[in-house]
Amino acid sequence: MTFFLLPLLLLALAVASAAGLTTDSRDSADWKPTTDGRRWRSRPC
Repeated sequence: MTFFLLPLLLLALAVASAAGLTTDSRDSADWKPTTDGRRWRSRPC
């Protein structure tokens, strides 16, 4: 039974992804925050 758990999970993720229910929470590789896709800029002191 546990043999089928991993393929079932992957299938559920694939179905959810195809239905548009999943999102990528990462902004980019450097993990800097964005607002509507625009980078935050720190202002000089």
